[in-house]
Amino acid sequence: MTERSADLRRRARELALQWLYQWEVGGLDLDQVFDEGRQVQLRALDEDRDRLAESLVRGTAAQLASIDPLIADGTAHWRLERLAVIDRLILRLAVYELRFTPETPHPVIINEALELARTFSTEEAVKFVNGVLDGIRKKIRV
Repeated sequence: MTERSADLRRRARELALQWLYQWEVGGLDLDQVFDEGRQVQLRALDEDRDRLAESLVRGTAAQLASIDPLIADGTAHWRLERLAVIDRLILRLAVYELRFTPETPHPVIINEALELARTFSTEEAVKFVNGVLDGIRKKIRV
């Protein structure tokens, strides 16, 4: 993976997390989230980043039925709906990538999820996300 590719994926993950948050908290459908996100233009237009972020969001949303049980198993003492929204979304996005983007190494996905937690959540969340994802990674290792 080139440095440009890694940077593109990092920026796409950040945008995907923000779009997932709008979807979950705002109650918008995905097309509304993408349309509003493009209209706001808070960031410079970046078609590659936006396309990858949209793919990550659509994939995550489409696979919730298979993603959420893995997270629920990994958070034995926490019901999924009791997790902080942002932590739940970071986990969902990472589990989607772990399961459905075989071209990205698992350590990279987990490290990026930890960076999202550092940026958008708390230091406690970083430890929590790391533990949950490490357990899930071991279960789905191919």
